[in-house]
Amino acid sequence: MNDVQFPTAAAARPHPRGTAATAALLMLGLSGTALAQEAAPATLNSGDTAWMMVSSVLVLMMLVPGLALFYGGMVRAKNVLSVFTQCFGVAGVIGMLWVIYGYSIFSDTTGMEAGVVNLHSFIGGFKQAMLANIDRASLTASIPESVFATFQMTFALITPVIIAGSFAERMKFSAVLLFTALWFTFCYAPLAHMAWSGPGGLLWDWGILEFAGGTVVHINAGVAGLVAALVLGRRRGYPHVAMPPHNLGFALAGAALLWVGWFGFNVGSAVAANENAGMAMLTTQIAACAGVVGWLVVEWLKAGKPSALGAASGALAGLVAITPACGFVGPSGALYMGLITGAVCFFAIGWLKRKLGYDDSLDAFGLHGIGGIVGSLLTGVFASKSLGGFQDIEIASQVQIQAQSVLFTVLYCAIVTWVLLKLTGLVTRGLRVSADDEQEGLDQSQHNERAYNV
Repeated sequence: MNDVQFPTAAAARPHPRGTAATAALLMLGLSGTALAQEAAPATLNSGDTAWMMVSSVLVLMMLVPGLALFYGGMVRAKNVLSVFTQCFGVAGVIGMLWVIYGYSIFSDTTGMEAGVVNLHSFIGGFKQAMLANIDRASLTASIPESVFATFQMTFALITPVIIAGSFAERMKFSAVLLFTALWFTFCYAPLAHMAWSGPGGLLWDWGILEFAGGTVVHINAGVAGLVAALVLGRRRGYPHVAMPPHNLGFALAGAALLWVGWFGFNVGSAVAANENAGMAMLTTQIAACAGVVGWLVVEWLKAGKPSALGAASGALAGLVAITPACGFVGPSGALYMGLITGAVCFFAIGWLKRKLGYDDSLDAFGLHGIGGIVGSLLTGVFASKSLGGFQDIEIASQVQIQAQSVLFTVLYCAIVTWVLLKLTGLVTRGLRVSADDEQEGLDQSQHNERAYNV
């Protein structure tokens, strides 16, 4: 069990005015087991605030245009607009739900007690429904709570859209909106609460090292994508009909925007412009570079030639891996994590998917699910001070904690996602578009538009 926990994306949990001392203490990085004394009341820091505003914009850029271009470039030309529309549509729906109840069930700590497992360990209450108690003077640690709520909203927006990479080119738009709304409510927000809300949260009390979303975002979305791909079934013609990306330039530009935006994702999770943010920035960049090399070396040896899409995928694999670790590991740990995860994700996408025969259209599970699992487990290794990290941990014990958290996330997400997909299918009278609509393409059949009028 870690005795010192650096700030995570929600280590400085949102708080109503009057509990600023507790939130400030959490911002100093003390875990639930070390929360033993009061801290000074929070005061606004303009530098921290400015950085968190920039981080929020960077994470939003990861969704639109980053993920939209990355996914849009990899589908066939007849489906590119459907991907963009899903990004915008899901963002709109989840953004509204975040205001109505999402922020509250993520952040409300009423009834939570360190070491006690109850309903509040899994999900927050509704004290801050409709963003109640947030005004211009509300602070979360050293930044306005309005900025913190916006930053956390961007995480909530992009995570459900990652799943869309697995069911691309075959799911009804109405089903996409309903499913992602339900999934946000019953998968994303509860897991974020369990990991980041502070003492009394299930994963927090277990001692998980989770800086910016290895389990909450990547494993959660990746496993949901795999379940969705299995429930919907393969695209018609897969794997016998060639389905190459229609515009690799779009995909590479999107991957580049994701790489840049990831600094908001990871470094912003320090919730301050401080030494922890600085190290998170360095380790994020190192892991991304190492991920490129790890992927390309294996691809070069296996396929004879390195690919452009492989280089981009390797960078994303490294970024996924370092997400839970960036505040806990040192430069050498980030290097090893990027190299290892880049290679592992290559085999997951190039071999495992073919071996098992599932149609994860854009490899959401192969990159985010597998990369998140590898990254979370390796966090328990390289976070140790004995290997250049910053945590006083016993490696075997911490890896056990990480593995327990990963297993819980996989099982919880898989079961809940399956139930929500079945429920969605009942409401929308089927999850998939018809065979004729799939053949025509979702741009035309779902949105009555074409990306290219030639």
